[in-house]
Amino acid sequence: MKSYKALIAIDLKLALRNRSVIFFNYLFPLIFFFIFGQAMHAERGAAITMVIAMVLIIGILGNGLMGAGIRAVQEREANILRRYKVTPITPAPLLIASVVTGWILYMPNVILILTLAHFLYGMPWPQSMGSILIFISVAIAGFRAIGLILASVVNSMQESQLIVQLIYLPMLFLSGATFPLSMFPPWLLVITQFVPASYMVTGIQGMLLRHEGLWANRESMLALILTTAVGLFIAYKLFRWEKEEKIRASAKLWLLAVLAPFLLLGAWQIHTRSGIAKTKVLNRQLARGDTYLIRGARIFVGSGKVIENGAVLVRAGKIAEVYEGAGPEPKSVNAEVVEAVGKTILPGLIDVHVHLGAPGGFYTNTSMYDPRKNMLRELAAYLYSGVTTVRSVGDGLDGVLKVRATVDGGEALGAELFSCGPMFTTPGGHGTEYFKDLPPNIRANAEKQSLRLPASVDEARQQVDDLKKRGVDCIKAILDAGAGGRVFNRLDTGLFDAIARQSHADDLPLAVHTGDARDVADAVQAQADSIEHGSFREAIPDALFEQMAKQGTFYDPTLSVGEAFKDFSAGNERLLKRSLVQQVGPSELLQGTEDALSSKDTEAMRADLARYPIDMKVAIENLKRALQHGVLLVTGSDAGNFLVIHGPTVQHEMQLWVQAGIPPSVALQAATFNAARLLRAEKKIGSIQPGNDADLLVVDGNPLEDITATERISLVVFKGERIDRTELFNQR
Repeated sequence: MKSYKALIAIDLKLALRNRSVIFFNYLFPLIFFFIFGQAMHAERGAAITMVIAMVLIIGILGNGLMGAGIRAVQEREANILRRYKVTPITPAPLLIASVVTGWILYMPNVILILTLAHFLYGMPWPQSMGSILIFISVAIAGFRAIGLILASVVNSMQESQLIVQLIYLPMLFLSGATFPLSMFPPWLLVITQFVPASYMVTGIQGMLLRHEGLWANRESMLALILTTAVGLFIAYKLFRWEKEEKIRASAKLWLLAVLAPFLLLGAWQIHTRSGIAKTKVLNRQLARGDTYLIRGARIFVGSGKVIENGAVLVRAGKIAEVYEGAGPEPKSVNAEVVEAVGKTILPGLIDVHVHLGAPGGFYTNTSMYDPRKNMLRELAAYLYSGVTTVRSVGDGLDGVLKVRATVDGGEALGAELFSCGPMFTTPGGHGTEYFKDLPPNIRANAEKQSLRLPASVDEARQQVDDLKKRGVDCIKAILDAGAGGRVFNRLDTGLFDAIARQSHADDLPLAVHTGDARDVADAVQAQADSIEHGSFREAIPDALFEQMAKQGTFYDPTLSVGEAFKDFSAGNERLLKRSLVQQVGPSELLQGTEDALSSKDTEAMRADLARYPIDMKVAIENLKRALQHGVLLVTGSDAGNFLVIHGPTVQHEMQLWVQAGIPPSVALQAATFNAARLLRAEKKIGSIQPGNDADLLVVDGNPLEDITATERISLVVFKGERIDRTELFNQR
């Protein structure tokens, strides 16, 4: 032990006398820290975590590959190691001393960088400081070991410098230490999974951004520990005291052995894609960490208030402040400026009634339809259109929950998803007809995922409970028995009441699909949270609207689907020609649907819909009387039905409302604040208030005077990230 302590002390003295060691350990990283910090405007938010990761990785690579590797070769060529040879020690103390010295020299720099980031750029102290320091310590040891084996297999300084650069530069440029991984194409992201330094970048960023601990980075930790052990063992076996002792060229293959843990880890990551997924999540959080001031715009707050000239400060994904007038000087709040003169800022729009599992039309080739990929693309289409939140009311449970997790976690970019899970109906009831023509084995699974058909009160309550445990956001029940040529069995009211009671007991909002006044009466009596569709075939009594207003039941008229059914029955393709629909709809879907409108193959389907009693005048009058009675209104489109293409659904629903005589301000509030209240999410979305998520839609013009202005999109902001709409459909 004395020899270890003595060698560590000697190494430290020699290192501290070496100006290059001081420069590369302290001054060099600080230069990069300030250069990167200024260039990336680290004072504005999450970019500081990227700066820290860059600087620390550059330092760790230099400390290991150059500090250990090249210095060991220098000492051998200067005959320093020859002097140790005559002492009664083995190579072990020299190798361990090198690792410990590297750690002692570099750790003060880590503390210094984190301290400067806190005091100069306002970065909060890391919650997982202990994990960060341990992780960096293991990384230092791992790369010192790589440097030491490198020193063992080269025969000269010239050769060591060449091999160091061959290892150092790829790690520098492919790890995210110099170029953000968000810039990398998918194929290059795959290659980064084999680069040891990339795990340091994602590990450090994960601990800073997501407050991860060591367990979340256990695979990287294990690889670094194995690298340290393997590297030191091989360096010990190949250790040479004198420069005259040459080593065979084949011995250089031992470098592959020390990198083997990362080759195996890379292969595993490609198989699971967890590393790539984590990289995407971190990139997403970095993009959401900016600070900027949108100013000079009209602000529709969401809850009814309008600021004619104001500014919104966005910081770390949240609305930090809302100002009347010009707002503060951007420098005083460390914010970038986004000029929005002549524009209107709205809360992100919300569609409370969509079916992601249905595309809204017909693909030219049915093999193109992949449910999961289509759901993700549809959520991207909503975000492209400024609809930042949607509620699924009847999609396959497993699929929709997986998609929700993918988007919530940040791996994919799309509108926030709330889900009611399967639809509660009865055998032969509305909802079952979508599966009746499927092969028996496929039909059974589809019904299991999308329907609940309780046969008793206890079963109904248990099914609601089970969905609660699965994590659904709401419950949907169907009372509509149809009419005309489309008649269904009606859900027993005793079972429906059990579903409603259990939903309330489980604190899950209850959405009820209704078709006539009787359905609405039963739903209101059960204290449903929202009435979906109301009635397209008969007037809803004033007394029911009064009761809805009294108990706070929301009304979702879904005029869009009524209009679409009429157009589909008539073979009218005008809804497909809307500009935003053309922008977001897959070309194969739009063309296939257009062809279907005039195809003999769909004649029977169109005739069937034509027999269904849909009276838009009745639906509009119900909506207007709901408003007169003070009922809370929300916007839902029933997207996924024929001609209601996922994307700019809320805009068209509001246009139908305004055409019917509803004031634009009422329609806008229904599509923002009211919808958020129905989702029980008004404390984070639906209004432009400090503390809410920064879900914003910036449009040209004034939608309070011209509701079509909501389609003239200037900027979409989602959780603070300014969306590059052109790239939304290029996600991999």
